[in-house]
Amino acid sequence: QVQLVESGGGLVQAGGSLRLSCAASGRAFSSYAMGWFRQAPGKERVFVAAISGSGIVTRYADSVKGRFTISRDNAKNTVYLQMNSLKPEDTDIYYCAQDRALGGMVRSGPQYFEVWGQGTLVTVSS
Repeated sequence: QVQLVESGGGLVQAGGSLRLSCAASGRAFSSYAMGWFRQAPGKERVFVAAISGSGIVTRYADSVKGRFTISRDNAKNTVYLQMNSLKPEDTDIYYCAQDRALGGMVRSGPQYFEVWGQGTLVTVSS
């Protein structure tokens, strides 16, 4: 059974940086794409970034391109989200997730991800 545990959230001023981590246990980590999503209370989960199993292919939401970087260390079964130039509108709960398909494309729809972490809160003050 796969488990994902996020860490690294917190309170930061606008313009600051945070690095989120997501540690995975269970099935072969490097065989699956991973993604980061965000969600505000009462709203739908929104795609932020995703990365292929090899780490070669990445995909970003337009709102974070040039500011956020997704990466992974398959030796540590961990995926990261480096968040720079943070804005108050980046405030949300951030979730990491594992794609349900073995190998394959880097996808952005939350329906393609079947394992989710518990979330970590990111708060950006103005």
